[in-house]
Amino acid sequence: MGLLSPKKPLGLPHSCLPPRGHGGHGNKTIGIWHHLGSEPPANSTELIQRCADEEGFDAVTLDEMGTMVFFKGSSVWKGFTGAAEPIEDSWPEIQGPVDAALRIHYHDHPDSLHDNVLLFQGKRVWVYHEGRLRHGYPKLIEQEFPGIPADLDAAVECHPKECPSETIVFFKGPKAFTYDLRTKAVKLRAWPAISNCTAAVRWLERYYCFQGIRFLRFDPLRGSVPSHYPRDARDYFMRCPGRGHGRESQRNATLWGILNACSGRPFPAFSSDDPGRIYAFRGGHYFRVDSVRDGLHAWLLNHTWSGLEGEVDAAFSWADKLYFIQDSQVTIYRSEHGYSRVEGYPRPLVEELGVSQADAAFTCPYSSVLYIIQGNHLQPIDLQQSPRRPGPPRLLPHPHVDSAICTTKGVFLFVGADFHQYQDVAKLSAATVPAPAQNTAAVFFHCSSSGAPQPLPWGGHHPGHNPQ
Repeated sequence: MGLLSPKKPLGLPHSCLPPRGHGGHGNKTIGIWHHLGSEPPANSTELIQRCADEEGFDAVTLDEMGTMVFFKGSSVWKGFTGAAEPIEDSWPEIQGPVDAALRIHYHDHPDSLHDNVLLFQGKRVWVYHEGRLRHGYPKLIEQEFPGIPADLDAAVECHPKECPSETIVFFKGPKAFTYDLRTKAVKLRAWPAISNCTAAVRWLERYYCFQGIRFLRFDPLRGSVPSHYPRDARDYFMRCPGRGHGRESQRNATLWGILNACSGRPFPAFSSDDPGRIYAFRGGHYFRVDSVRDGLHAWLLNHTWSGLEGEVDAAFSWADKLYFIQDSQVTIYRSEHGYSRVEGYPRPLVEELGVSQADAAFTCPYSSVLYIIQGNHLQPIDLQQSPRRPGPPRLLPHPHVDSAICTTKGVFLFVGADFHQYQDVAKLSAATVPAPAQNTAAVFFHCSSSGAPQPLPWGGHHPGHNPQ
């Protein structure tokens, strides 16, 4: 497989910490598809008018705490389930309408625009951090983003995980402009498939262009749009009586147990990749653990890993690649700028790693050693050796392990509805009794302490539906 770099360090994500109150949301669990907000009555005049409106939104963005925010005229909806609020209640220095909005992550310069919300209106841009206008703003758009025109229609940030560098995509009429935050280079893009965006948003590594009440998902590198678009935002981003998807799934208790991260059902696989994304796998679906604040949803495997289907028995990351073990086969995907399957896979696990099956697998930061768990035994495999062969087995204090992960915070073994944390592999190998059990749903997914699912704001539960 050539010369491979060691795995980068990963810590337990911020999403494993208790959520802080913000914007009246407190410690509620984030909705599965629709976002938080107080639900008006189904016969609410405002709700009926909102759902009948074909014009769509002026702007859409996520705020610093991951709540999806919708702008329309002089009003804003937080989660599009609550009552309309005047824009100036949250951003007192600006009154509507807003032309464009985005939340930006700028890791190269965290003291500047990182985790800020930008609101565009006419020739000016306002920048807010933790709900407060930053010193020196508003500024002219041409001053903050040289080469970008005024009177924009939409804007969305593109993370380095999906673009070659930290980029903002601006839309004005049929034109799309990309702006490199590091080099300040501006490029005019010929993207006819996504012209005339009235709003745009990045959500869970997917990019959406709204054209009135309908929306497209698009590739931020090529401007291409998958089939089956456009779709109606009232079936996905809004709570409208008689609309939406997932109601048949709601009646299926088995499927609901799979799609509900708070159900207490075990996860057959956990894994993390080098850029810091942490995944939990169950029933042909996956959850993004590190981005819980942006919504908690079960996605089909092929939503991110094209061609991958079925149950994942174990998964691990090494050298910018993600390995999936399914029965006696292993499939490898490259992690950089979206996942692509390595040619020649899947192939037999015994040929790749020298073992025939695995209950769990994990690698640790700065290490080329893979650990395979089978039954109550732990076996190391040096991934830099060729051929790869397992080392002597070590006895574990657990008769069985469902899945495992290793970060800078230690080794986590998942058993049933709980996990057990060890300082490192040495402490795990030396343990004669299991470490104290902690509830997986409560710690990793912000569920109630009992692991029971939290009700969605409009009552009841449903697995939601994503536009794929």
